[in-house]
Amino acid sequence: MIIVGGTFEVDPEQRDQFLTERLDAMRASRAEKGCLQYAFSADPVEADRVLLFERWETQADLDAHLNRLRTGEPAQHAAVARKASVVFYDAEVQPPAQPQGHGTAMAGDES
Repeated sequence: MIIVGGTFEVDPEQRDQFLTERLDAMRASRAEKGCLQYAFSADPVEADRVLLFERWETQADLDAHLNRLRTGEPAQHAAVARKASVVFYDAEVQPPAQPQGHGTAMAGDES
C-alpha cells in the first residue's frame, strides 16, 4: 500500500474555496483503480493549512493517477496554495497482532 500525506499553506480566507474547488478532483480520484482513500481536509487547528491524505493499493495505481494529473487538462483554481509539501510512503500491511493471555486460563491457574 502507498500512503501520500501532504500539507498546503493557503490564505485562511480562501481555505473553504480551496477545498470546494477540489471536490470534483477528489471524486474523480476516488473512482480511480486502486484508490482506497483520497481527501483534502481543513486542518482543525491551523486556519491556513489544508491536509491531503491518500491511500493506494499499489505503486502502479498511484503512478497511473499521477500520470492522469500530469497529462490531463490543467485545473483552473482561483484559490491556490502559497506553499505545499507532499510525501510518499510505501507501507507494508500486516494483520493485527493477537493479544496474548487475555481471556484464557493458564495451566495451574485456579482463580
